Amino acid sequence: MLTITSIKNGIVIDHIHAGLGIRMFYQLGLDKADYSVALIMNAASTHMGRKDIIKIENNVDFDVTMLALIDPNVTVNVIEDEHIVRKVKPELPERVEDIIKCKNPRCITSVEKYIPQVFTLVNRELGQYRCQYCDEIYTVGKD
Repeated sequence: MLTITSIKNGIVIDHIHAGLGIRMFYQLGLDKADYSVALIMNAASTHMGRKDIIKIENNVDFDVTMLALIDPNVTVNVIEDEHIVRKVKPELPERVEDIIKCKNPRCITSVEKYIPQVFTLVNRELGQYRCQYCDEIYTVGKD
């Protein structure tokens, strides 16, 4: 059995659906980090079956709403002296720019690379966003 110890000060991103941790890892730029980072994949979970966890031994500043775009069920725990001092449950933002990419090949953003990719939230419960230019629907965690 693999054992990952606790961190003294930093951030733990927990409750990531199995397989999505690597996507968050790269989106946060943790592959270029000069501090300790642990990506735990397919860890056993009583509530989720399997989950991913990211442990960051550093207090990095990042937009937690971006994490909700990858997995809306994620929890961010801030750790100080090996204790959780704050839990953050990110919510889906109303508007997203240059994070989601439109998959419609006829969308203006597919042809004109200088135009920003802009999506607006249309259904919070389903995690659905609509492209500002072509009305293509993007579903968080599925697309």
